[in-house]
Amino acid sequence: MPLNLKSIPRVTAIDKETFLKEYFIPQRPVVMENLSEDWPARDKWGFEYFRSKAGEIEVPLYDGQPAKGNQKSHIVAQKMKMSAYIDILKSGPTDLRMFFFNLLQNCPDLLKDFKYPELGVKFFKKLPVLFVGGEGAKVLMHYDMDLANNFHFNFAGTKKFILYPPSETKYLYKVPYSIVSMETLDMDNPDFEKYPALAKAKGFEVALKNGDALFIPSKWWHFVKYETPCLSLTLRSLPTKPTKILEVLKNVILVRNYDNLMRKLKGQKWIDYKNTRAVIDTHKNAGI
Repeated sequence: MPLNLKSIPRVTAIDKETFLKEYFIPQRPVVMENLSEDWPARDKWGFEYFRSKAGEIEVPLYDGQPAKGNQKSHIVAQKMKMSAYIDILKSGPTDLRMFFFNLLQNCPDLLKDFKYPELGVKFFKKLPVLFVGGEGAKVLMHYDMDLANNFHFNFAGTKKFILYPPSETKYLYKVPYSIVSMETLDMDNPDFEKYPALAKAKGFEVALKNGDALFIPSKWWHFVKYETPCLSLTLRSLPTKPTKILEVLKNVILVRNYDNLMRKLKGQKWIDYKNTRAVIDTHKNAGI
């Protein structure tokens, strides 16, 4: 039995008023195919271009291994020059990913290759971030801690997204004190006998190709799989509602620090406890 997923709608062009009315205000995802059509990045951004512009920069890389014991979450697997990482990407499948690489801090010369879309939203211009991954790499189902509205522009490859709205959280085996689902949840081949609540979740899917821009609304869950080596840019619009700002502060200051403290004190017992609670709480909320 497959996941219960619909296709995310696509538009070739969109104006500010339509985007706000149809997608941003009601918080619905959409793929905008021509939003970057006049960007130099649309034609220039590829791996060899980045090798020439940033090949000597040392970049942190992450892999698909879950944190264990008293390790912090999201630990760096290794560091290397971007040129060496590009060689790995071109050599075959790899789970090594470049995550949240800030272009403003590391490659300011590349800022001239794109512009912020005129869609009636305020962008946080200090965080134009790059995401790069190898063929077969996966990103655990999660939502963003800062609750940003994300505009994800894909270049140089194909990647698959699965999205769920916040209303489906009760079915997604959310791990307590985190913003992720259980790491044992295989979104490519879900085990509904082990995780029956997942079958009840109603979500969306899309494959992004060169130039596609995906709007991911605030607090929407997303799983990502790199079908081929990909290079993508995310522009962020941070929340402005007081309730969401308070939730962001809680996530960043309280939840994350408490979780890291408990990992340090209790190690694997804390991780095992959270995973057990994720199953118990999900099945209770889903009526299973």
